[in-house]
Parts: sequence; C-alpha cells; structure tokens
Amino acid sequence: MEASTIDYVIIFTFLIGIVIIGSISGGKQKSTTDYFLGSQQVSWWAVCFSIVAAETSTLTFISIPGLAYLTNLNFLQVTFGYMIGRLIVAKYFLPAYYKGELKTAYSYLENRFGAKTRTFASIVFIFTRIAADGVRLFATAIPLYLILNIDPIIAIIIIAIISLIYTYTGGLRGIIKVDVILMFLYLGSAILAAVYLLNLLPDGWTSVVSASSAENKFSIINFGIDNGIAGFFSDPYTLLGGIIGGAFLSMASHGTDQLIVQRLFATKNLRGAQKAIIGSGIIVILQFAIFLILGVMLYSYYGPLDIRSDEIFPKFIIEALPPGITGIIIAGLFAAAMSTLAGSMSSLSSSAMMDIYSPFFGKSIDDKKKLSISRKLTIFWAILLTLSAMIFMGSSLAVVEIALSIASFTYGGLLGTFLLGLLFKRVKQISALAGFAAGIIVMIFVIFLSNIGWTWYTIIGVTVTISVGLLISQFQSGD
Repeated sequence: MEASTIDYVIIFTFLIGIVIIGSISGGKQKSTTDYFLGSQQVSWWAVCFSIVAAETSTLTFISIPGLAYLTNLNFLQVTFGYMIGRLIVAKYFLPAYYKGELKTAYSYLENRFGAKTRTFASIVFIFTRIAADGVRLFATAIPLYLILNIDPIIAIIIIAIISLIYTYTGGLRGIIKVDVILMFLYLGSAILAAVYLLNLLPDGWTSVVSASSAENKFSIINFGIDNGIAGFFSDPYTLLGGIIGGAFLSMASHGTDQLIVQRLFATKNLRGAQKAIIGSGIIVILQFAIFLILGVMLYSYYGPLDIRSDEIFPKFIIEALPPGITGIIIAGLFAAAMSTLAGSMSSLSSSAMMDIYSPFFGKSIDDKKKLSISRKLTIFWAILLTLSAMIFMGSSLAVVEIALSIASFTYGGLLGTFLLGLLFKRVKQISALAGFAAGIIVMIFVIFLSNIGWTWYTIIGVTVTISVGLLISQFQSGD
C-alpha cells in the first residue's frame, strides 16, 4: 500500500512550511555568534524543547517502538539514568562553562588544558556525530522509501536537502524555533497513532493487556541476575546498567557533545541553561514511555512477526492507517528527523569553525568572512552525513542500538577528559590527552572483542581515561 494524494499534500505542505518558518525565524545573521548561538538570546523553554527534539529524532519514532515490540519496557530504565546525568551536568558542568566566554563545549578544554586538547576533542566529536547521525538519517529514510516506493538513497538525499535549506538560512535561532513546532508535531503524531491503534483492537486497552501480559511485555525493571556475571554485563537493559550507563551517557551527550551544548549556550544565562536541561530530562522520560508503550500495542495488534524491528511501525503506518492520518504521522516522523539533522549540521559547522578553523587559520578574518565560511561548512557536513547514512543501509541491527553504540564508542574518552579537568586540578594537557586516547583505544577492544552491553561503554571509557590521566600526571611536573 502506498500513500494517497491527501498524504502527499500533507507531507509536501509540511516540508515547505518548515523550510519557510526556519528560514524566516532565524532573522539576519551578521556574525558566527548570531549563526551558531542565536545571539545568546533564546528563551530557556524553547531550548528545552529543542534539546528534546534534537536527541530523540527518528530513532525514537521508529526504533524504540520496534524495540518494545520485540522485547518489553526495560529500555525505560535507561531514561532514569538520563535524568540523573542531566542533573549532574546542570549542577557541575554548566557553572564551569559559564565562567568564561565559551562558544563551544571544547572551548572549556582549551581554557583548562590547552589548544591541543580542544582540537583533539573537536575532531573526536566530528567523527562521532557524522557516524551516529548518519544512522539517524538512514532511519528516517526507511518509511519514506517504503511509502513512496523509491530508492532509499533518493529518500536520504531528499531529507538531507530539506534539513540543509533552513539550517543554512536560519542558523541556530531558526533551528530552535522550528524544533519547538517539530517536537509537538512528532509527539502528537505518536499519540494519534496510538489512539487509532487502540480503536482497531477489539477490546481496546484490554486487548493490549491480554496479548502482552503472557509475554511479559510490560516489564520495566530487570535486575539481570539470572544469567550470572557474564550475562549481567552482556545485557544492556538491566536496572544497574540502565541507570549507571544512562547517567554517564547523558553526562557525555548533554555535557560534552556540541549538538546539545551549543543549544545551552544559546540561552540568556546559566540559570536558563540549567532549567532547559533539567526540563528536557522530564519530557524525555515521558516520550520514551509513550513510544515504548506504542511498541507493546503494536505487538498486541500484529502478534509475533518475522520482520526487522525498525520496520514494524512503518508497516503499521502504511497498512493500517487511513489517508490523511498516514500523512500526519509521516510528517511527524520527518519532524523528529529534521530537528536532529539540522542541529547536527549546525553543531558540526560550529565546532569545525570555532575549534579548528578560527584558531589556526581565521585569526585575521572578519565576521562577514567567517559567516560565509561557516555556511559553506554547513553544506559540506550535510554531504558527509548523507554519505554516512548510505553506509549503514545494509545493517540488520536496530538503528537505535547502532547509534547509541557509536556514541558510546567515544563518549567515555570525551567525558573522562572533561571530568579530569573538573575534578583534578593538577592534571595537565599531556596527561589529559594520554587518558583521552587510552579511553578510545580500550573501547575498540571492548566493542569488537567482548559481549559487554552498550550501556556499559561510556563508564568503561571514563574509568580508563581518568585512570590513565591520573597515572601519567604522577610522572609529569608540567606540559
């Protein structure tokens, strides 16, 4: 079954409308501060919604329902850790950032350690973001090529171009203002799908409970002690692994990743940034709960199927929903995707410009020239994200787990380096760089040579980074 004419009209109108709103609401940008930080005059609640829109993306829309369809609600344990991690960022990271005139997350590392650490961290961020958001872009293309019956590569290109247009013209202010709209659209779309799904079941919610209880689909807490030590650490969705892993992952993603930190720097002051990040944690828990329950409801509707988990919700969209509602749901899916992609393009450009280009090549360039180069960088990263998405098209794993595993691959070293700076005043640049590199190297072996669950990746990387950094510092009197 393919989309109807009314669905195409809804989707096309939505895409054009978002481009116009994003381009106009960004206003005129005269400098990189205007383009990348929204002149640091964005309200905290808008940044809060923008953070939620950026981090949930299409992975939440597609892969989380699919994950619950195959398993249960254990993933919700990770979101509890997400909240704890944000509280730590708000209490300890943000005050340290707001002590100086910082424009990227990695500016702090230069102030604390030196320029080499800032550059290295920025490069690590760039490679991680390209890979992780390449997965997200591919995830968005799944329902598009299924519905439109087109080549998935064409679907990926269409999504990337739409996101690029308003990112290029509107800057971060345009992105954030669009994000506010997008968040309510995709969340409302998910709720609309859930309501319609309930109406399709013979006894409504009673049918969900009856079909799912036998398979323990409503299980939230998993202590993970039934399969011994090896089984405990190989299962990513245990209570301890979810809370600790989620907390460390959230500290890394919201305290050290330019995709989120860039938005926090756009607020008017420290207090606004703290309210934005804490508020986003509350909303994210509710969002994951909605999408996980939607997955359980899909199991009640279809029963067990031999299907890729990332395709179960798109299957429902194109087979069960009537014309019009299908278009709204697909528009919601695009909304979830474009907020992340637009933010990714902007954060990649800002980090490349402010952390790498300006310190080495742009000291004598005026603001107008820097702004022009920044826009060209936005196009460049859009192209690389598109190519990255094409690489992941053949994977059979759930895209949410791919993306989170990629992020955890480098987040441990990145977060560990920030913690070395925040907690250990005697650690110098050489020690920090050694710890950073060691954390990444160890994670190569952990990921490829062990069965440890992805929720443990970040804390392992942090532990190695801090341990090596402190060890080296004992033999270093200075850098």
